[in-house]
Amino acid sequence: MSSRELTFTEVQAAADAAADAVTLQMDEDAFRGFYDRTARMLWAYLHRLTGDRQQADDLLQEAYYRLLSADAVLDTESHRRHYLFRIATNLAHDRFRRGRTRPPHVSYDEAVEAQPAPSGAGLDARLDLDAAMARLASRERAMLWLAYGQGATHAEIASVIGVKTTSVKALLFRARRRLARLLGGRGETS
Repeated sequence: MSSRELTFTEVQAAADAAADAVTLQMDEDAFRGFYDRTARMLWAYLHRLTGDRQQADDLLQEAYYRLLSADAVLDTESHRRHYLFRIATNLAHDRFRRGRTRPPHVSYDEAVEAQPAPSGAGLDARLDLDAAMARLASRERAMLWLAYGQGATHAEIASVIGVKTTSVKALLFRARRRLARLLGGRGETS
């Protein structure tokens, strides 16, 4: 069949099918592998941002849905991961803006369930850290978690948070300093 014999609807249907194929850019097996490699760390990041297990679950699902339905060209694993974290960060910020409330404090039970349980002084330190992190702005929490919880570089943090790479060092310094003040000066360094 030549292109002159195709109707407009057939051409449009073929174009739509091609656009759908480009949009996904991952087959099912590739997506499952990507999900297995990233879901746990993304959930931990969202839980740290929101302080709520249910919200972290909801935002996790929404972030993967938006990743799959995005029109972005994501060539590498690293690019996909950064794009996913950017989506998740924006979703969390949107949820905070809609609710116009600060995220709730991470309770003792949630902290114990989400991470391995320490004993003695380690438990007190983690409870203090959870309380202090809950009092930080969501961007500060996100930056600290990405830098020290996930080991992200300044460029990676900038792409997820939506700031210039050159600003990350100063913003991280301020976030660390504020966290140290909230912790009562423990571990405060310049």
